[in-house]
Amino acid sequence: ARFYNGTDLNDDGESHDDWGFCIYPRTGSGFNDAWIPELMYSTWATTDQTRGIQEGFLFDEETLDPNIGTGFEKAMNYWKDLWPLSADACITSTFVEGRCAIGIAPPGCWKSVFVNTDEGGVAWRDRTNGDWGPVLRDENGEALWRPTFKDGTYAEPYRLKPFGSLEVIDRETDTLVECGPNTCPKGEKIKPSNELPEDDRANRLVDSPHVGKWINRVPFYWSGGYGQGIRKSANSEVKDLMFEFFSYVNSPITSVDDIVMPSWLDDWRYSQLASYERNYQKGGWNYDSWNEHQRVMKYALSNDVNSALTLQLPGVLLYSRDVMLDQFQKYVSGESDMETVKEETIKGWKEATLVYGKINQLDSYRATLGLNELSTYQKCTLHRQEMDAIDPAICKEATDNSTTIIIVLCSLVGAGILALVLSFFYKRYKSFQAIKKAHEQLMESTLNEATRCLQQLDYPLHLIRADEFVNDKQLTQHEVMRNSHRLTVLDNIKDVDAFVLAGKHVVFFSHQWTAFNHPDPGNLQYNFMVSALRELAKEKGWNEDLKDIFVWVDYSCIPQANASVQNLAIRSLAVYASSATYFIVCAPDTHHTDLNDVCDLSTYQRRMWCRAEQVCHSLRNGTGGMFLAKGKPGAFEFSPVQSDFFTESLRVFHGELTCCRCEHKGMEMCDRQSLVVPILGLYGELLRAAHDGFKTGGDVSAVNAFLSEVQKHQDDVFPEKFNRVMWRKNKRVVEEVVLFGDLIERMRERIKKGTMFVAGERGFGTESTKSSDFLRHGKNDFIRHGSLPEEAEGNGKGEDVA
Repeated sequence: ARFYNGTDLNDDGESHDDWGFCIYPRTGSGFNDAWIPELMYSTWATTDQTRGIQEGFLFDEETLDPNIGTGFEKAMNYWKDLWPLSADACITSTFVEGRCAIGIAPPGCWKSVFVNTDEGGVAWRDRTNGDWGPVLRDENGEALWRPTFKDGTYAEPYRLKPFGSLEVIDRETDTLVECGPNTCPKGEKIKPSNELPEDDRANRLVDSPHVGKWINRVPFYWSGGYGQGIRKSANSEVKDLMFEFFSYVNSPITSVDDIVMPSWLDDWRYSQLASYERNYQKGGWNYDSWNEHQRVMKYALSNDVNSALTLQLPGVLLYSRDVMLDQFQKYVSGESDMETVKEETIKGWKEATLVYGKINQLDSYRATLGLNELSTYQKCTLHRQEMDAIDPAICKEATDNSTTIIIVLCSLVGAGILALVLSFFYKRYKSFQAIKKAHEQLMESTLNEATRCLQQLDYPLHLIRADEFVNDKQLTQHEVMRNSHRLTVLDNIKDVDAFVLAGKHVVFFSHQWTAFNHPDPGNLQYNFMVSALRELAKEKGWNEDLKDIFVWVDYSCIPQANASVQNLAIRSLAVYASSATYFIVCAPDTHHTDLNDVCDLSTYQRRMWCRAEQVCHSLRNGTGGMFLAKGKPGAFEFSPVQSDFFTESLRVFHGELTCCRCEHKGMEMCDRQSLVVPILGLYGELLRAAHDGFKTGGDVSAVNAFLSEVQKHQDDVFPEKFNRVMWRKNKRVVEEVVLFGDLIERMRERIKKGTMFVAGERGFGTESTKSSDFLRHGKNDFIRHGSLPEEAEGNGKGEDVA
């Protein structure tokens, strides 16, 4: 902004009214001046919030003390520097006349900029009466000016990701530290331009001087939403009209046109962003505009990104307009110094809190972050004065109860010492027995679940017909596919088997995600999947229309929006993979959009989920139907998997995971734990197959050789424990967690005793399937290809890639 401010940006020979930065709102926007502090909040969040939306940045989540310190000061200084370099945007024609280098405003402001872009203009270019300043078209309707690249082509506005900071606050010391994997677990590396996706127009720009550094980007939800109400005394026609209007703007139908036309209704549903042809093309957007816009919006709306919320407390105008706006204007104008601003803001915010009640505001603030209320004990400990003001009996009762307990305990101490000594060993024995019993029940429950999980779907198998998959031109999110009724749903394993027996081919695609929030932002993996389908159909002599081929790919076939339902599908992953008739590893050479790392076959093989999918398919189908799609853009390679491909695959639990890289923030468990049950179940099936073969005199030498190899490297294949990093109350905690424990030995004993028991899908218990049922669609040659080397190799230590 400083570099371009005061330079002739639009080639009109004038530079005095050309600006580095155009913003909305700016002083003079009337009532909407109250939103000016939102601009500063969006910058403040980039230093003070690093671990996700539940961390927050405005207040301490337990004491409700304002977090006004070094990060606040840095944000205020940025805006003091930017203010003289800026002009009004959105409500004036400054930006569309080409007199602004950068623009920042609510999304609704900018949509009109992208309308009629292929004609080199925006909606406001149709205004020729000078209402917005100079006439923007000549008498023939041609634009008088438009920005161009060096080759003369139109350079339409480019949609940026949210800004970020290279430094973040250490909350223990209130000092700025360099952003990195540990200090910014949701941060990303800044990439050189040539590593951006091919369809990203920024790849033609010069590199940032900060390439390779980590940045903490924070999408900022600038508004808490508009309040909607219908006045009780209004006449019935007005009430009906307003009800219809409110229903309309909150319904998916708004995606048809309103969200792409100049209006204040923003696209906030994935389905509204999913298709260029459905609405954006009709609304006058060209493909590049939509593609850049949907990429940023999907990033900003995703669950895993470090989103920040604006202040959403009752009486928000007291905090933002009456206190923050006043102090902001005084600091920018030079009327106040920083220390005064900080003191007055803290004082004003605390007074605003008292107006609405500190306990009420604390509960509201925690609710906006998705945190539970503090317990009565915590509130009485931290906020005794405020709790007494509400009702002195609340904390008094808690204190009296505590005092009574202490008195009673003290009076009983003398008399109870002897009894305690006598009962100590007995109680300890009983406690040990209770713990042992609970442990036994948990182990048995886990073994039963492992046995059951291969015979039942917790979530139906969803498939896409291959011809429709090819016509989609990209990987499409599950919810969009579901809502448009384009998924084939198989509710149980019998349906799956019948489907395959009817001559349908199920192709399972295994791949790594090349962005945190999207599996394939550059579409390269999708293109390789399409090529692989066609090669497979050609090799097998299938009909070229692909109508008898059905595809499983995670992004389209597993729920993405609802975490609880998604977990049910993940529990069925072993069945999904083993039910497929063909398995294709898709691992082209590409780049991870967020990490600036290369993604290829070697990084694919390091991923735990990729290893798990291979194992789940191969142990029950062999490798005869497994293929590899790899190569570089324009150099597609397709071949059967080689015999040494699975050397490391059995070490599933040594694979890399995104949750571990993010240190399980906001999570209760590690993804490794969710895979124990299906992998244990597969191992039990293999054990039982060998046991049944021995009893019937069958040839089980190969199976036994494989099981012997697994037993030799049991600690690698089935780790008893692992170290898990978690964050609790902003503290990093490393804890040892049981993974398999003694489950492997228990499974062996269960097989020997012939007590492997499962619950069938019809609801009654049945003996586990016979050994002949273990192989589903192919010859089980994994035992040859997957043998472990004598010396266990460590898993790769490269950066996590998905």
